[in-house]
Amino acid sequence: MRTPGIGNHTARVTCLLLLAGLLSVPFIGIYPLFAMKALCFALFAAAFNLLLGQVGLLSFGHAAFFGMAAYVCGHAAKEWGLPTELAILSGALAGALLGLVVGWLAIRRQGIYFSMITLAMAQLVYFFCLRAPFTGGEDGIQSIPRGKVLGLVSLDSDIAMYYFVLGVFVLGILFLYRIVHSPFGVVLLTIRENEARAISLGYEVQRYKLTAFVLSAGLSGLAGATKAVAMQIATLADVNWHQSGQVVLMSLFGGMGTFFGPIFGGITIVSIQNFFADKVGGWIIVILGVVFVLCVMTFRKGVVGELLAWAGRRQAARQARPTNLIREPQYEQ
Repeated sequence: MRTPGIGNHTARVTCLLLLAGLLSVPFIGIYPLFAMKALCFALFAAAFNLLLGQVGLLSFGHAAFFGMAAYVCGHAAKEWGLPTELAILSGALAGALLGLVVGWLAIRRQGIYFSMITLAMAQLVYFFCLRAPFTGGEDGIQSIPRGKVLGLVSLDSDIAMYYFVLGVFVLGILFLYRIVHSPFGVVLLTIRENEARAISLGYEVQRYKLTAFVLSAGLSGLAGATKAVAMQIATLADVNWHQSGQVVLMSLFGGMGTFFGPIFGGITIVSIQNFFADKVGGWIIVILGVVFVLCVMTFRKGVVGELLAWAGRRQAARQARPTNLIREPQYEQ
């Protein structure tokens, strides 16, 4: 998940502008609940892309970690009375532990078989959540208390809750950035590009894959738990297989293998859903399908991926252009 075509200075400026824009969201007329949902799904897409873009493993079951974390967090906050921070951490831990179980089974296979195992396990989690007594069945867990930050600042206000979600989002993205730009991240890229070579170099490929899977599941759980607190509800929609397909769309639309692509894709897809929800109703699924087809046909690398590729080509052209043209003297005949 590198950013070819963009220098370090430009990347820092982009991050600062993005952060400034996110900090000003409550003051420019954007509905805080929509902004919180967009940030949660952007973090979810970025966590999913750690597995798809960095390791090359396509999971069709990431909704299991997102939704299970939402249920655990909601139950911990409402029934156990845990503070907001501990409830969210318990949800993230539940996602990571579930990821450990699913990943241990799935990484034994490759390609479509890996994807089908993750999908099958996600369906098992879905039916477990449908029948388990603590999930509330089809009603879900409602009226989840938001609580207070460190027991001091109440999160009942949407604006206060938004800045809390923004803080979780920034911490999650920084953690992902550190993973990607570490020796561990380099090994994951090596596995994606040439697994046989990684094995020949002595790396325990299965262990690296499993670690990446657990990290991706835990961060997906962090996004799901935060979303449950922000929206004050956890339902079967969070663990439904449609959610897994949606996060794949977010990653591909923004740019698989880029760092900012899934963030852009998550915010854009949630924005499309929010804009068309009241206008077209159930047809929103058709609209998302059309967006997916157009993305695959037009932007093979995703929107951000294509922009980075274009910037890379321009930079390469500038570097290849000669700076000093020395002409040979012309002599009259």
